[in-house]
Amino acid sequence: MVSRSYSNLLDLTGDSPTFSRRGKKLSRVATVAGVLSELDDENRSNVGSDAPSSISQERMIIVGNQLPLRAHRRSDGETGWNFSWDEDSLLLQLKDGLGEDVEVIYVGCLKEEIEPSEQEDVAQTLLETFKCVPAFIPPELFTKFYHGFCKQHLWPLFHYMLPLSPDLGGRFDRSLWQAYVSVNKIFADKVMEVITPEDDFVWVHDYHLMVLPTFLRKRFNRVKLGFFLHSPFPSSEIYRTLPVRNELLRALLNSDLIGFHTFDYARHFLSCCSRMLGVSYQSKRGYIGLEYYGRTVSIKILPVGIHMGQLRSVLDLPETEAKVAELQNKFNGRTVLLGVDDMDIFKGISLKLLAFEQLLTQHPDKRGKIMLIQIANPARGRGKDVQEIQSETYATVNRINQLFGRPGYDPVVLIDNPLHFYERIAYYVIAECCLVTAVRDGMNLIPYEYVVCRHGTDKLDETMGLNPSAPKKSMLVVSEFIGCSPSLSGAIRVNPWNIDAVAEAMYSALIIPDLEKQMRHDKHYKYVSSHDVAYWAHSFLLDLERACRDHVRRRCWGIGFGLGFRVIALDPSFRKLTVEHIVSAYKRTKSRAILLDSDGTLQSAVDTSPNAEAIGILNKLCRDSKNVVFIVSGKNKEDLTRWFSSCENLGMAAEHGYFVRPNDNTDWETCVAVQDFYWKQIAEPVMQLYTETTDGSFIETKQSALVWNYQLADRDFGSCQAKELLDHLESVLTNEPVSVKSGQHIVEVKPQGVNKGLVAAQLLETMRQKEVLPDFVLCIGDDRSDEDMFEVIMQAMANESLSPVAEVFACTVGQKPSKAKYYLEDTSEIIRMLQGLADASEQLAKNVTQSPHRVIEYRARPLASSSKTSAEAWNCLGKLYANASSSFTLSMTNSEPSVVLPMNLHLLMHLSCSLVSSTMPLMALDLSSGKLLQQ
Repeated sequence: MVSRSYSNLLDLTGDSPTFSRRGKKLSRVATVAGVLSELDDENRSNVGSDAPSSISQERMIIVGNQLPLRAHRRSDGETGWNFSWDEDSLLLQLKDGLGEDVEVIYVGCLKEEIEPSEQEDVAQTLLETFKCVPAFIPPELFTKFYHGFCKQHLWPLFHYMLPLSPDLGGRFDRSLWQAYVSVNKIFADKVMEVITPEDDFVWVHDYHLMVLPTFLRKRFNRVKLGFFLHSPFPSSEIYRTLPVRNELLRALLNSDLIGFHTFDYARHFLSCCSRMLGVSYQSKRGYIGLEYYGRTVSIKILPVGIHMGQLRSVLDLPETEAKVAELQNKFNGRTVLLGVDDMDIFKGISLKLLAFEQLLTQHPDKRGKIMLIQIANPARGRGKDVQEIQSETYATVNRINQLFGRPGYDPVVLIDNPLHFYERIAYYVIAECCLVTAVRDGMNLIPYEYVVCRHGTDKLDETMGLNPSAPKKSMLVVSEFIGCSPSLSGAIRVNPWNIDAVAEAMYSALIIPDLEKQMRHDKHYKYVSSHDVAYWAHSFLLDLERACRDHVRRRCWGIGFGLGFRVIALDPSFRKLTVEHIVSAYKRTKSRAILLDSDGTLQSAVDTSPNAEAIGILNKLCRDSKNVVFIVSGKNKEDLTRWFSSCENLGMAAEHGYFVRPNDNTDWETCVAVQDFYWKQIAEPVMQLYTETTDGSFIETKQSALVWNYQLADRDFGSCQAKELLDHLESVLTNEPVSVKSGQHIVEVKPQGVNKGLVAAQLLETMRQKEVLPDFVLCIGDDRSDEDMFEVIMQAMANESLSPVAEVFACTVGQKPSKAKYYLEDTSEIIRMLQGLADASEQLAKNVTQSPHRVIEYRARPLASSSKTSAEAWNCLGKLYANASSSFTLSMTNSEPSVVLPMNLHLLMHLSCSLVSSTMPLMALDLSSGKLLQQ
């Protein structure tokens, strides 16, 4: 069955696109200058996003550990190197799926070591001839990077091998990690030499370069960046043992699109992000994404394919035909089982041999009729474990051949010398069954290659004495722990550790009827031929374009140091609330409404009560006579009374507004009349069931509501249980007058009509009835229940509940979809902002008590004056009144004696209308003397 995460992949059926590899002239080199010279270089974090583009052609920069090139020293006596494309390299093959209109640049290392004196010439040659940018890594640094951190730490861990002893991968070495980071920086420097950040796409490959996204995102906030992991990603229980686990996760989350071969690998990555970083994912319309500081990081699940064109061309070679004929004659009359693996500890070669030995033991009739050909490719790593595997393999092969062999017949043929590609293809063609028993492998394309080769060609069929028009057949026995297993639904899947099961699977593959073998082969060939490497690359590019679609319209800036760097991306209408902005508005206003949530706002979700600092700030705000402060919480009234009893004039709403107490001198009262709570007898047993099966969860019983809280439970399991409980409660309470909602680590059942928005609406209505229209409204909350408050105060701007010049601040905690227009990151920023408001109140009160009383005299006489002069005078007076440091009254004179009037905002607005329209024009105001100037 095809493993996929995106529904749009269903539209990508049919023949895979094929594109030629014709070279194009390199249009530009080093269009963006600069080198990332320091890990903590913050001066460059926001540069490069707005640079003008010099070319409009789409371009892909492919970054891998190794360039898709072969290098050879010139043997004709001349100095220098000869280079050619490595046709076996996946990085080269994927180019066929990107399209002819996409220019491709490669960045990576060369397999050969280049002397420093030759590096400049080699770099220029590769750039001009192959569009490759080589990263020259000093040998000592490369050893620590590749053979050290990559092969001793990451590779074993990602294949589920923990360093329980120094012999098993080695203990964590900080110097190797530093080398890994340094090499990733060098790669970043090379990408920067050729990138045009607002136009180019960057595609980074595999675990060698996992921190590269951070360096690129740090330099170019809007870089279009994809990453594909070609190895397994381990479960969170394994991954969490890595000392630099958070650094690697945060670095990957600086990508726009992260690709995995299977859903299991993606699921493990998402679980790690949730458990270690608190970043949860959402699935919408077939797309999986993580919200990370305002950016959506998309997840792509699609196994890589093989290059069909290359395989078919090798099948047509005369050398292949000749090799097939040679092998046919050599093994004539015997059934061949084939294994092709690297000689490392995860490929399960010894387990395969043991299973084959058991097959011969249990089925003596097969001796002399079947044989296992094991091709052992050279190990990519080095060390004691490789030597042990080699010794064990040789010993097992010798034992089997001694037990079951006879003259002219060796049951096991071990080929450990390098083979040409056409030779390997020939072995595929003659094998009746392919065995892959790896205990852990990221993908493994051997089964795909085998299926295509068994489909063969007309010439090969004739060579083997087959009818070219006859149906093809093949059999696969594959480990369930390899990446290609989910996509091969016709294969016999096995647990390689179960020797008996593997031996039985081998026997089944031999005795299955030909018709079923043909059906299995047809199913596999149809999938493999349509989901080739071009299809995979094309699909990844489409999703990368989709993931980067909103880059231009979002506002971005970088925060954090070193590998903790990340980019905040916000919608233009959603911005961070700055202390300076809100304090400025606070000082200009005279009638303020402040509504605050408690949990997650005044106190963090893990705190049991507000701290002394928060209580002190609330006291300062409540002492300001211009403020009406309300705590609107989901907590019960007893907790709120205990926590905030020291705050005078503080209004409180408990249980999401079911209970309200306007101030400390009044009693609690209910906002909504509820006749009966009989529905609790239905809901509570259901919640109790989930509490018993979810360790760490508990039930909060309120007077008006029931809350199931899983804050202390396992994050993943608790979230899963919460979804089930929500569905269960909605089902059993369908006909009851209640609402069932989920929140931050809770599922709550409460009466219909009870919500925080009701409190906000009643507060504004009460102030309106007292003829006090708020000109400042601040509302802060952190979860879904607070969205009702945001909605009410935003709607109040359109009716008469607020002053026409009101300043409204609806603010949520954290960057997430919200009806609020502002956000603050966490409770510490909220406390800092409220402290700024409290300090402003104290300063204003202090200024009022210290400022002398001033009298402003207006002499209005029936003289001609322009409306412009009157407006300017009134503006001056308005500004003077808005400065709270002045206490004054207004004196107006005409032919009558002066009349001294008390000054307030409503009178000021009234005078504004009457004076401008009066026959007694308002003249210019001299602020220094406090009097009007005559014409």
